[in-house]
Amino acid sequence: MLNAVIDISHHNTVASFQQGKDNGIVGVIHKATQGRTVIDAKYHARRQRALDVGLLWGAYHFGTKGNVGQQVDHFLETTTPTDTDLLVLDFEPDGVSGTMLRSEAEEFVTLVNQRIGRFPGLYSGQSFLREKVGSNTTTVLKNCFLWVARYSSQQPEPPPAWNTFTFWQYTDGNMGDQPHQVPGIGRCDRDKFNGSLDGLKRLWGVT
Repeated sequence: MLNAVIDISHHNTVASFQQGKDNGIVGVIHKATQGRTVIDAKYHARRQRALDVGLLWGAYHFGTKGNVGQQVDHFLETTTPTDTDLLVLDFEPDGVSGTMLRSEAEEFVTLVNQRIGRFPGLYSGQSFLREKVGSNTTTVLKNCFLWVARYSSQQPEPPPAWNTFTFWQYTDGNMGDQPHQVPGIGRCDRDKFNGSLDGLKRLWGVT
């Protein structure tokens, strides 16, 4: 697998995207929004910095319970995505604003597809994903490429709705296999792509 993607937010310190690229990083997926109103304060400036050094750029929305249409509006209005901006719904427990229901996640990805003509990816932890999707093979979520967090030496085992996973978040910068750090960025979430560099670029819409 290709260990060439990181995902970060304002919580991470980025000294040099160029240094990260020089050490094998190809793509960055950054938190953009959360719920109906939150915008990651580092998103816009870092997007330009990453693109300036030739990195692939992606954005994720941290989903919360309720007001799905407003969350989609907020995400797309904040990111104004181009064809080569990877988009992802972060579907995981939220003890503050309330955890997004599976039906709400399904509505979110459906609305994004209606708005921009493509489904976003779906990020989740392995146990949470299996709990919420289970053996359901008809969920619209299966149209999303799958990105699974599993901090183990064992690869993710996705629910039956997916044949395989696309990204494996194998470390959060502390747990999971090494390496945990990226030069120029430090400790961060690191992600392996289940394919080749050409495949990664195709997923990103880059020819």
